[in-house]
Amino acid sequence: MGAAASEKREVPGQDGVLKEKTARLSVASNAFLVTAKLAVGFAIGSISIISEAIHSAIDLIAAIIAYFSVRQSARPPDECHTFGHGKYESISGLLEAVLILAAALLIISEAAGNLLGEGETLDVDGLGLGIAVMLLSAGVNLYVSSRLMRVAKQTESIALESDAWHLRTDVYTSAGVVAGLVLIRLTGLVVLDSIVALAVAVIILRAAFDLIRRSFEDLVDRSLPPDEESRIREIISSHCTDVIGFHRLRTRRSGPNRFVDLHLVVPRTATLEEAYGIVKEVEDDVKREFPRTSVTIRVQPCTGEDCPACAIYTVCDHAVHRD
Repeated sequence: MGAAASEKREVPGQDGVLKEKTARLSVASNAFLVTAKLAVGFAIGSISIISEAIHSAIDLIAAIIAYFSVRQSARPPDECHTFGHGKYESISGLLEAVLILAAALLIISEAAGNLLGEGETLDVDGLGLGIAVMLLSAGVNLYVSSRLMRVAKQTESIALESDAWHLRTDVYTSAGVVAGLVLIRLTGLVVLDSIVALAVAVIILRAAFDLIRRSFEDLVDRSLPPDEESRIREIISSHCTDVIGFHRLRTRRSGPNRFVDLHLVVPRTATLEEAYGIVKEVEDDVKREFPRTSVTIRVQPCTGEDCPACAIYTVCDHAVHRD
């Protein structure tokens, strides 16, 4: 991730508008697909299509949650939220995961009941309509998920990325349902409808557990990914000399926002103006490559003596950098 790449990003103010617009597209597409799948699923009695409708209904709720979360996360810091509102997106991801789990359990229940002969009878003659609506679903979700993922990467929005992965999962499951319906038409084995529905549920469960893990990482203030933290270290180190160093670097993420804080060690003889100049350069360089980053730097003078901090961290030229 270099300076050239960062120049292509939207500024934070524009990001909020772009995220809201993209989230609305997801809400509209999911609402349309839920209606179409439910109508066809009940019309021909296909549990696999109905399960996909349930999946899309959960995606619709998730898209609505994502829409409101990106609106909230875009709000500037205030007296009650001095670090901003970025974690609204992480909470959104966790809520979406819970909804996905509920959907998967409901699909498993419906499919199991169908296997035991407790469900509706599949209308084999209406399979053509079912195949058509599932192909339409796959095409719409492929387009919307690709657009969501592009905006999510551009704006570093976990809420939109989660929504994109939901819809991308829908593409795969829709393709699986189509394959199952085609096989039913070729073989006459109606039981394949419930088996495909169970396979859809397994895929949904996997997506839910992955989303729970990622959401919790942000909510419990896990450090930034190793590659990002390593790059931040490189940027800070580029300002270090024999008499300037740093230690106690800490990083975390809150929605699309990053937070970095560290101790910057300067010579005891440095003036306040000189120390501030170094701090400003470090902040500017980090923010240039990672625009949505809050950098907090505590300046401390180099003692030139052995101390507990020097025994663990780099301070000027008095120890080897180990943190």
